[in-house]
Amino acid sequence: MPLRRRHLIAASAAALAVPAVSWANGFPNRPMRIVVPFSAGALTDIIARIYAEKLAPMLGQPVVVDNRPGAGGVTASQLVLSAPADGHTLLFVSSAHAANPALRKSLPYDTERDFSGLALLASSPSLVVVNSSHPAKHLQDLIALARQRPGDLNYGSAGIGSATHLAGEYFRAEARLDMVHVPYRGVQEAVAAVAAEQLDMAFPPIALALPLIRAERIRALAVTSPERVPALPDMPTVAEAGIPGFDSSIWYALVMHAGTPRPLMERLAQKVLSVSDMPDVAERLRSQGLLQDRRTLDAFDAFIASEIRKLGTLVRNSGIQPE
Repeated sequence: MPLRRRHLIAASAAALAVPAVSWANGFPNRPMRIVVPFSAGALTDIIARIYAEKLAPMLGQPVVVDNRPGAGGVTASQLVLSAPADGHTLLFVSSAHAANPALRKSLPYDTERDFSGLALLASSPSLVVVNSSHPAKHLQDLIALARQRPGDLNYGSAGIGSATHLAGEYFRAEARLDMVHVPYRGVQEAVAAVAAEQLDMAFPPIALALPLIRAERIRALAVTSPERVPALPDMPTVAEAGIPGFDSSIWYALVMHAGTPRPLMERLAQKVLSVSDMPDVAERLRSQGLLQDRRTLDAFDAFIASEIRKLGTLVRNSGIQPE
């Protein structure tokens, strides 16, 4: 278990306290790498580059973003685990990191055992969006319409098992609706289909939906976070609109090889929090519709474990077949 692993690492570090502290003080001693499981230009890539840019002068070494898309993040994860566990290689993850154990029949690693959480950086609530001419003006209208026409309404996502698919399944289950899922290559395509009146709804991240909302091509009915967001302060939450306790967000974070010495992780976590505290970084994240988070190390490990359980239950209940 993650906390037990932490205690073992801490005990080992204590036994070698002077060398470990000395090593941490001299860290890093060569360029660092943030491996991103998605292509350049994706939101994960944008956030990773914000942190890489700020961390480099603080650490005194270049911080390179290495895009390694493929297999839903498994390719990038294996790359990080194959690198030395010396703190110089980080993995940038989204909530897919916690969903993969349920979405894959088998993984070449154990997510909880082999990775340690460094820092949870931000989360991106989704929006429930429809076409601007859709008869549903409010979320209650959409729910009522879906109940009147079971199996008739549809929603699009970035593909089976994607975060936007899981958000739609969570909404369907919590609202007790019968709707049809239509997978696309990416959430951009799904939202474009909503704008073109080819789909009833989608659940895109806020930053992706905002330009189309402002152009009045789609209409947002609710935000999926527990609280309203600064980017859309007048937009009600799904919970406010009739589904109490609803909470669905895509989160973004940094994790590391579980064998990384604790002093190095503590040093890195402090630096990452310092970057998060920079006003220009906070503003750049807000402009992407993101909400910041400050959980690190043990607290973040506990969060990952809870997300693995939550998303695993959602995948099993939705009938998604692991690949």
